[in-house]
This record gives sequence, C-alpha cells and structure tokens, in this order.
Amino acid sequence: MSGLLQARQLSIRIGRQAVCERLDLTLEANQSWALLGRNGAGKTTLLHHLAGLRKDHGGTVLLGHERLSGLAPRARARQIGILLQHSGQGFGASVLETVLSGRHPHLGTLDWEGPSDLAIARAYIDALGLDELAARPLDTLSGGELRRVEIARLLAQQSPVSLLDEPMNHLDLAHQATCLRTLGSECVSAERAMLLVVHDLNLAYRACDHWLILNGDGSWRAGPRDALCDPELLSVAYGHPISRIDTDSGPLFLARL
Repeated sequence: MSGLLQARQLSIRIGRQAVCERLDLTLEANQSWALLGRNGAGKTTLLHHLAGLRKDHGGTVLLGHERLSGLAPRARARQIGILLQHSGQGFGASVLETVLSGRHPHLGTLDWEGPSDLAIARAYIDALGLDELAARPLDTLSGGELRRVEIARLLAQQSPVSLLDEPMNHLDLAHQATCLRTLGSECVSAERAMLLVVHDLNLAYRACDHWLILNGDGSWRAGPRDALCDPELLSVAYGHPISRIDTDSGPLFLARL
C-alpha cells in the first residue's frame, strides 16, 4: 500500500505509557484525518513522530517511498507542513513576514522571496481575513489572530501533507468556519492530505472523512469516519459515556453529564 505519508508497525511510548502499538496508517491524497482521544492519550506525541520531529519509536514512517528519518529538514519541510499546538511571538516579525516564511523551504540557500512567493502569502492572508493586520508585529496580536497567522503560514508552505495540532485553538466560531473551509479546500486535493488533532467530535465529524482514535492504552482504531463514530467505541476511547443524537444536519455527539 502506498500513500503520501505512512506509518508501518509504528510503536510509541511515553515512559511506561503506550501511545500506539504497531500502528499501520496511510494518508492518501484527497483525505482529511482527525486524530482523536482523551487528554494524555499521546495525540501530540504521535503527530510529532509523523512529522519527523521525534524518532524514538519502533517501526517506520514513510514519506512517499522514502524513510522520513533519512530526509534533511528542508526536504522534509517541502513535503510536510506542521502547525504546532503552542504559538510563538516571532521576535517582532510582522504578519506578512511570518506568512512569507512558509515559502522558505522552497527557496535555495541564498535565495530571497520573489513576487510569486509574495503573491502566495498575500492570498492566504486575505483568505483568512488578515489583510488589515499584514504590517502588524506578532506580539501585538490576540491569540486568535496569531493562530490565523500560523495557519496562513502553513497554507503558504503548500506541502502535500499538512499536520495540525489543535488548529482551532483560540478561534471563535466564525473564524473556525473560515479556517476549516480554507484548510479543506487547500490541503485536501488530488495531491494533498491533512491530519488534524481535535478535541471536538462534532468538529471532527464535519471537517474530516477519516478518523484515527487512540484509546490511551496503546490500542487504536483507524478508518473511514462513518465506521468509527459509534458511541460505544468513542466511550471506550474517552473513558466517559458519549451519546450520539442523529439530526437532519448530521450526528451530534455529547458527553453525558
């Protein structure tokens, strides 16, 4: 089986806790994946391994047909874009400069950004409603504004694989909708796929067509969303009873009080 990004028999531990045991996962073009599980299950840790940021695992991560561990950072960045969970202030960089930095993996060592790079950066700044903030330093932005800048930078990277850790952090409902719509249109295509770490099952259902669920004990389930959105499976994964209410606009998932 081939794909844009693959995990083969991937086993990861945090101390004595198993994050996943012998995980087999394939991200194929035109797929959107949600990575789900309770707090502390190891979702962020798994994302870091899939992105090549950590290598202390058993098994193999492949980018196309190449081992991810064998790729240089710049080559890896041309193929995988990652949005981390926590935001940085960028040492006084402006919004435009930060988004434009997403183009750097595509430049030569001594090259500067050209007009096409600037056009790409400005297009994503506009798409996420940041045009009036383009000249602002990052340290003057709110948490939600900064999160949109980071998403715009990832979009400007235009990598075949996008891995995002809780991308909706700090965003209000309107900006969540805008960002998810833009991510879906730009990062899921005949040549691209994305995986999101999310906590909201309702958001995961609407944004992603495949789910990877960590149960917190090393076991996992992965596959098409509609095969995995069963309340019993989710209750096991979250260690808490989950209810599903079917509505005209789709299922609604609730944690029982």
